[in-house]
Amino acid sequence: MTLIDRLKADAAPQWAAYTRHSFVEQLGDGSLAPSGFQHYLVQDYLFLIQFARAYALGIYKSHSLTDMRTSLEGVKAILDVELDLHLELCGSWGMSRADIENAPEDTPTMAYTRFVLDAGMAGDLLDLQAALAPCVVGYAEIGAGLTAAGRDTASNPYHRWIREYAGEPYQLLAGEFVGWMDVTANEVLTEARYKRVLSLFEKACRLEIDFWQMGLDAAG
Repeated sequence: MTLIDRLKADAAPQWAAYTRHSFVEQLGDGSLAPSGFQHYLVQDYLFLIQFARAYALGIYKSHSLTDMRTSLEGVKAILDVELDLHLELCGSWGMSRADIENAPEDTPTMAYTRFVLDAGMAGDLLDLQAALAPCVVGYAEIGAGLTAAGRDTASNPYHRWIREYAGEPYQLLAGEFVGWMDVTANEVLTEARYKRVLSLFEKACRLEIDFWQMGLDAAG
């Protein structure tokens, strides 16, 4: 069992509420109001800017060149791939990069990003990974699950988003993250410490739930 599997099992209610949220279900069947998706996507762009900083913090917190390179790949995936997806989708609504980057951060965005950065600043690499994990691994699980359920169809207005996170590049990135976290845990995790790691993971799941809910609330 990987550490991620153990965390998901021990945080099962939070994990299920996050990965099976109404926002995800509506996104999957195409019924999500466009206004809710647009608000989510703009906020997710702002979130990813801070998430890239968190991965960059992982470089500082790393004790090996291998860990540093893994953190760097996370930064590059956000800056070179994920942000471009958001710009592409927002551009289809007539929004420019400046429009998105100058948008105000919503409260759930601020709460989640500052939590992740604080977890990394106050703790070590494993603490940072525990705070990052629900987003990295959860999006891969959600994308793959929606595709397996046949939701990745051209008639779904959100198929581009689904395909991004169900696609091989993102699935590989998430798989590498799981392995990276196991390597770190093998070096520093003890049973006495596990409770703190689980707490960080659970809190990040709750913040993911709030992030989805923000999108639904914006849909009215």
